[in-house]
Amino acid sequence: MTEPQITYTETDSKARYAATLAGVEGEGELTISKVSPTLVIADHTAVPDSMRGMGVAKALALQLIADARARGQRIVPLCPFVRGYAMRHREETADVIQW
Repeated sequence: MTEPQITYTETDSKARYAATLAGVEGEGELTISKVSPTLVIADHTAVPDSMRGMGVAKALALQLIADARARGQRIVPLCPFVRGYAMRHREETADVIQW
């Protein structure tokens, strides 16, 4: 299976990761709110039925975590998916997750 292609767009206060898979209809997304230059809130993750079980939501969460780490940001995981991932991977996300 191919890796999702992830794009990132942002405004002053919001940002969005979008994921597509070659040959698969639809687009997964993870949205964030930017609280400050060093703090973001993971608001929402959604994956269409056509992408379920393909690791798209996890890929989006991992991209968010990698980007936050690179930017020196902390993430408040309001989104249930990101919160669940962070709770299952507390040690490796401790540097970026703000509980």
